[in-house]
Amino acid sequence: MKLGFVIDNRRCIGCHACSVACKSENEVPLGVDRTWVKTTETGRYPDTRRQFQVTRCNHCDNAPCVRICPVTAMYQRGDGIVDFDSDVCIGCKACLQACPYDAIHIDPDSGTAAKCHFCAHRVDLELEPACVVVCPEHAILAGDLEDPGSEVSQAVARNDVTVRRPEQGTAPKLFYIQGHEASLHPTALPRSPKSFMWAETRPVTQGEDASCPSDLATNLAQESDPAGRISSNGAPQGLPSGGPLQLGGRVAGQMAQLAFNAQHQVPWHWPVPTYLVTKGVSAGVFLVLALALGLGGVPFDSTAFLAAGAVSLFFGLVTVILLCADLERPERFLLILKRPQWKSWLVRGAFILIGFAGITGLWWALEGAAVMGLLSVPPWFRFVATWLSFIGAIGAAVYTAFLFAQAEGRDLWQSSLLPFHLLVQAAFLGAGAMLVLGCFGLVPLPLGAFATRVFVGSLAVDLFLMLAGEFAIPHASDVAARAARDITHGRYWRHFWLGSVGLGHIVALVSLALPSAGGVGGAVGAICAAVGLYFYEYAFVMAPQEISNS
Repeated sequence: MKLGFVIDNRRCIGCHACSVACKSENEVPLGVDRTWVKTTETGRYPDTRRQFQVTRCNHCDNAPCVRICPVTAMYQRGDGIVDFDSDVCIGCKACLQACPYDAIHIDPDSGTAAKCHFCAHRVDLELEPACVVVCPEHAILAGDLEDPGSEVSQAVARNDVTVRRPEQGTAPKLFYIQGHEASLHPTALPRSPKSFMWAETRPVTQGEDASCPSDLATNLAQESDPAGRISSNGAPQGLPSGGPLQLGGRVAGQMAQLAFNAQHQVPWHWPVPTYLVTKGVSAGVFLVLALALGLGGVPFDSTAFLAAGAVSLFFGLVTVILLCADLERPERFLLILKRPQWKSWLVRGAFILIGFAGITGLWWALEGAAVMGLLSVPPWFRFVATWLSFIGAIGAAVYTAFLFAQAEGRDLWQSSLLPFHLLVQAAFLGAGAMLVLGCFGLVPLPLGAFATRVFVGSLAVDLFLMLAGEFAIPHASDVAARAARDITHGRYWRHFWLGSVGLGHIVALVSLALPSAGGVGGAVGAICAAVGLYFYEYAFVMAPQEISNS
């Protein structure tokens, strides 16, 4: 059995009965929606037309929200329904990032993930979902797609059906008959608060600015106005663009515009970019230490090791605090360890961090005991601990790249360069921590010189990766390109050019070249690099989330 939906847009009248029935049946709180009717308008007044699209979870066969969930709160039933268990959800919001359809939200009452679950409680009683029962035009069909005699199976076989974002490879089981491009594609039309009906909207960001319609929006406009009265920006020639057109005292939309949709939410905020920096410092310190001891020929210094290890362990603790604080249900954090879902990189990352902290913490404790004369650390242990710490530091630094890759709803994060980029960032953060410690006389000259070389080299490589690798190479999708534009030329351009490139790279490198007493220049450069990295990570985390997937 494979349950799925078919929405017949030839019949839908946009009455919103399905949305109301869904809220009533599932007690959905105000402000969030499991089912909603997206409305777009095409044509030129008075020859206009409204397109309706019932929008909800697609119950994908290849559901990315299931793979990324760390505690199996989001799971797929044997009948194909993608369901959720609010009793174990920790509110990490990873499933929201993984969904390419904006179909999941955080329930404001429970603090857990929620979405359409095919009215599974009704299906178990052999009843149809509430939206199917209430639809006055029988525009919503639900049933077994593998049963050739079922109504949904015959509807798919007899009609030319479409799905939303098929390029994502999720195999959605929500099919539309006569699905309209303006509604199916989330970035087809610019979003303007002035054009929305019956809705309060959050501020429009650069990535969604009404003055920058996509190519598809322009094509839709030209199809609606074959007389050629459309300018290159999607507005009729001689008339203003960027909002509804005032004709004869009545509002007529642009040739194709969004009129109603559920509000898109941004799940992750400042704790995530901050955690990327603190985790980078924690991993980077032992990355540099291991390189210096194992390959750099730098002799072991217990004072420097204990100081650097304390810095690493402190920032590791801050990282864990940030991760817990960002959860909607932080009291359930230990469920990651008690009922891990091993396909999720949230789980894998948690165990990598635990393993890294265990190895480095044990080494640091033994060296501290040796300084106090309680025991002696044999050379073989230092050799083994050096390379185990090196491997653990690499894992701690780069695992987030694979977590971001599982967040399939954010195309900009799907970069093959990201693991290497995070490793380079950890290197200059760790080397920078050594430079700061050098100001207090805690780092001997050989280790300080090695850290300086690593800092300069890794910072230069990071600048190259950021400019040439992440943003100069064409992106595979329009969504990723919009987010990249928003970073370099839109809402976050100050974070990128002034914060990251200017302060985090140019000022940081120049600080090292200036004459200073006691290594103050190196410390200033290290702090500038860390602050600049936060600006970059903030833009990198926030910009893709601003682009709506619905």
